[in-house]
Amino acid sequence: MIYFRILFLACIGALIGWITNLLAIKLLFKPYNIIEIPIIKLKIQGLIPKRKAEIARSIGQTIQEELLSIEEIVEQFVSHQNNQEIVDLIKLKINDIVSSRLPAIIPSAFKEKIVSYINDVIDDEAGVLINNTMESMIHKATNSIDLAAMIETRILDFPMEKLEEVVFKIAKEELKHIEILGAVLGFAIGLLQGIIFIFQ
Repeated sequence: MIYFRILFLACIGALIGWITNLLAIKLLFKPYNIIEIPIIKLKIQGLIPKRKAEIARSIGQTIQEELLSIEEIVEQFVSHQNNQEIVDLIKLKINDIVSSRLPAIIPSAFKEKIVSYINDVIDDEAGVLINNTMESMIHKATNSIDLAAMIETRILDFPMEKLEEVVFKIAKEELKHIEILGAVLGFAIGLLQGIIFIFQ
């Protein structure tokens, strides 16, 4: 009979521990909107919905300052551009314009000399011009684009129901372990209380 009481208290403790952790997990997100209890004037809202703005701002700032800056994004884009391809494209366009715009009475040998001269100028100057333009683009982009604000806005616009679904999908096993741990700890505490209560 004594052992039954101890086991009963341990099971009650396990049930309380499991329910407590289950509720704690649910209260991370729910309720989405503020619910006010009239009599005691207590306002209840899920932790993440309540702190969504702060979380979004913190994530945005962390990504921009510590993980990925706008400078790195633009530099990655620029570094993967082939300058010679750009130079060749410029030369092709200018050659087409020169060939089509020069009067027909100009000898073809003279046209070829003009095109050759322009190509030499492009070869000498275009690389520097492209690099200067890219640097200007990086400077303008870093001053005009706020990556942290963009990320913050996207997170704030993300539906809370979808965010909850994503979090629970990713951390399903870990959250289940938290529930089980609550039951195990509750069982152990209930068992200890039962032993203390009976052998007082």
